[in-house]
Amino acid sequence: MRVFLWLLALCACAASAAEPLRVVSLAPSMSEIMLELQADDLLVGMLDGGERPPALQDVPSVGRLGQLNMERLLSLKPDLLLLWPGSVAPAQRDQLKRLGIAAFSAEPHSIDQLIDQIEAIAQRVGRDQQGRHYAQTLRDRLRHLRQQYRREQPLRVFYQVWDKPLYTLGGRQVVSDALAVCGARNVFADLSQPAPQVSVESVLQQDPQVILAGDQAQLASWEAWPRLSAVAGDRLLVVPDKGLERPSGQMIEATARLCALLDARAPASR
Repeated sequence: MRVFLWLLALCACAASAAEPLRVVSLAPSMSEIMLELQADDLLVGMLDGGERPPALQDVPSVGRLGQLNMERLLSLKPDLLLLWPGSVAPAQRDQLKRLGIAAFSAEPHSIDQLIDQIEAIAQRVGRDQQGRHYAQTLRDRLRHLRQQYRREQPLRVFYQVWDKPLYTLGGRQVVSDALAVCGARNVFADLSQPAPQVSVESVLQQDPQVILAGDQAQLASWEAWPRLSAVAGDRLLVVPDKGLERPSGQMIEATARLCALLDARAPASR
């Protein structure tokens, strides 16, 4: 009888160990990373924000950015939460912490940090081999881009997030590092806030050689300042890829497209 009970317990433990990790992604970028790591089969829930990748259409939703459905999330019984700090309200983050659900939080300030975090996520979800291979591929590509687009004098760029009021990105945002990869410099890199509000006068004082924005309509008002270097040089440019603002592996190729655009409109002397 004792042998039977021991075997029964052993079988139960083996079955438990064989059960796949149940992961809930609480940021679109985290969901995308899971897809890139070929670990999307572990996703039992995800927070929505923007258009979903086709391969994730059937993953249950736990709400939208800033509107987490806590009851729905708990019903999915996750083993691991993938967090981007700004995607969930502080009170709900505290609630999740009190519930004791394991969590991995990522907020990279550079592309190198992003790649390290992708590799760390791969380890947490048991996809170490995919993670190592993918991370090395990204590092090789990033090294090539830095070599290809290096400039002796960085191109001065104003990255416009919104026009009314006027918002930009601070230096600790990963997009600032993407500009550096392209041989450019965020003219407001000295600001520590993630998305500081700035004045037209401060932009004029910085005299950027390029102004980037999400669409052409947001750039139109700069035409009133013909002496601005970006206007005089016809370099009021639309960001070529929204993937630049999603910190997942695809951001490296989005950065490559940005680099190509900047180099085409303001070639470096090589």
